[in-house]
Amino acid sequence: MWRNIASNALTLGIVVALVLAGLLDWGRRVYAEPGPLVQAICLRIERGATLLQVSRDLEAAGALRDARVFRLGAQYSGKSDELRFGSYLIPAGASMAGIVEAVTRGGQSTCGTEVVFRIGVSAAEVILRELEPATARYREVVRFDPGAGPAPADYAEALAAGDTRLRVTLAEGVTSWQVVEALRAAEFLAGEVTEVPPEGSLAPDSYEVRRGAERAALLAEMAVRQADLLAGLWAGRAGDVPVETPEQALILASIIEKETGKPEERGRIASVFANRLRIGMRLQSDPTVIYGITGGKAVLGRGLRQSELRAETPYNTYVIDGLPATPIANPGRASIAAALDPEATALLYFVADGNGGHVFAETLEEHNRNVARWREIEAGRGNP
Repeated sequence: MWRNIASNALTLGIVVALVLAGLLDWGRRVYAEPGPLVQAICLRIERGATLLQVSRDLEAAGALRDARVFRLGAQYSGKSDELRFGSYLIPAGASMAGIVEAVTRGGQSTCGTEVVFRIGVSAAEVILRELEPATARYREVVRFDPGAGPAPADYAEALAAGDTRLRVTLAEGVTSWQVVEALRAAEFLAGEVTEVPPEGSLAPDSYEVRRGAERAALLAEMAVRQADLLAGLWAGRAGDVPVETPEQALILASIIEKETGKPEERGRIASVFANRLRIGMRLQSDPTVIYGITGGKAVLGRGLRQSELRAETPYNTYVIDGLPATPIANPGRASIAAALDPEATALLYFVADGNGGHVFAETLEEHNRNVARWREIEAGRGNP
């Protein structure tokens, strides 16, 4: 009898072991395979939230097949105590393993509210926007000038929430002085800036930051990106480019940046200046004259006077030969690339066409006709 009991117990143990192994295999498979979520969601995890609370929220949103498996999988992987406060984008079909990774890896929130502090050529602006998970597109909530009085209540609430993503973006063609002045108005940043970085040394780009980040550290990151960008493009420069150093390339790129807002024109603008440099012809660029007047600290807001065009400054390319003393703005990648590999043309002149672009010419005679047409357009608009 005892032999039968032992045999039955052994059989039962084997069956139980097989069942447990099957359940474990099923759990692993369910934990790793695509989940039931039909449409992306933005999952917000509050400070101090438990794995149980998060699993219930996910289950209610239709993101989990089995909340128990989710919790067991997180515990088995050693991540059950690593939940990070914030808002996280959970894509459609996300596996339980993928969700656990998303909510425990740390870093910035990946959805929800975002503040974009944009530093433009004319002014800075703050844009508060919300990510729509289903479309992965942002919906603008409010936009305002950070220097024009109290910030809107929505913005203050977003900063107070703590998980709002913060981004600083630099437009191509901003000056270093403009960047520093704008950053001083960004109240989510900390620290003083004692010196304005060298003109041209900051990379126009988008920078994700944390609240309380040091302004000086952000400027240093901008400088590193620009230096790396310039070094990479300099290494691949055209063989006949008429600049001798990376600094000269940056100066030329900054002039190209300020001369046109049309991406498709950069190569031709670059060719005009390259051709002039090759034959020793003065650049005669209005933006360089303007920089000599403003020092990059303001928008001139009017036309240049004849006396200003004749005044000798280190930046007046109507008077001096070659390039000005320094860059006149912070150029972006496209303008640096154009300066180092301009289009192959015989162009020497260009003038505004009245539609935001330019008309180009190879000869002075042709250019004078283009200038006459431009003056007719100006007269028709009532401009002196």
